[in-house]
Amino acid sequence: MELRHLEYFVAVAEERHFTRAAVRLQVSQSGLSASIRSLERELGAALFVRSTRSVALTEAGRALLDEASRTLASARAAREAVAATQGLLRGALTVGTEQCVAGVHPPSLLAAFHQRHPRVEIRLRQAGSLQLVEEVAAGRIDVAFVVSPDAPSSRVRMLPLTGEPMTLLCHRGHHLAGNGPVELGALGRERFVDLHPSWGPRRITDRAFTTAGVRRQVAFEVNDVHSLLELVQEGLGVAVAPAHFAAKPQAAGLVAVPLADTPAGPRPRYLSSAAAPADTTGNPAAHALLALLEATAPPA
Repeated sequence: MELRHLEYFVAVAEERHFTRAAVRLQVSQSGLSASIRSLERELGAALFVRSTRSVALTEAGRALLDEASRTLASARAAREAVAATQGLLRGALTVGTEQCVAGVHPPSLLAAFHQRHPRVEIRLRQAGSLQLVEEVAAGRIDVAFVVSPDAPSSRVRMLPLTGEPMTLLCHRGHHLAGNGPVELGALGRERFVDLHPSWGPRRITDRAFTTAGVRRQVAFEVNDVHSLLELVQEGLGVAVAPAHFAAKPQAAGLVAVPLADTPAGPRPRYLSSAAAPADTTGNPAAHALLALLEATAPPA
């Protein structure tokens, strides 16, 4: 089984399209198709269900995808480890981040890394924490900055960055603005603005309300922090969010109301982490990035 065949397979699986995969790999579509057919013959199973518009993974294809991704990641790490012994850090580094993660500023960190290691090709992906941890576990992302998931994969190690309380954000004209700590039980009739369920803060909030036995209405679901703050600013709802969201310019007209401990447990708390493969023998560039993060992190 050739690594090239696995690389082509992963590209088609991620693009769900042979033409787009060929463009991404800069190869001919006929050559790509021939490579996939060769891999299918070797494995004795169809990997894709093909149609005129797209392709979908078969059960065999889904079983192969994670293993193929990890195999390619290991091969890449082996090449880069040899380069590192020669005093030269090169290759590729794929970083993932959820938006507005506390404890790290990815643009500044990646700029500093690039200045030190200009021959490393940096790629950045933005998504929810749940998806990012899955990508790290599958070997498709080297390091991800996330809000710690409920049950991280055994294939991923979580390196804590920082923690802070969750708080209630509301318009200054809201009836709770200026009040003391509010219990989650008092928020059951409020209309909420929140992030997509794959985002870390949303998962923390959902878990806290479930634990408290409170049902809530999420009327506005968004995929970026600024939209969340603007909707609350317009008085369309309230939001339970990490405390650092209240320091953003878009939150200048909002009021942050602390949450209270409840009989069911302490107030919800936000924890951010760097997610990396549990196998510590991986990509040297990832180790260098984590070392730089540790060296430049402010004192706790």
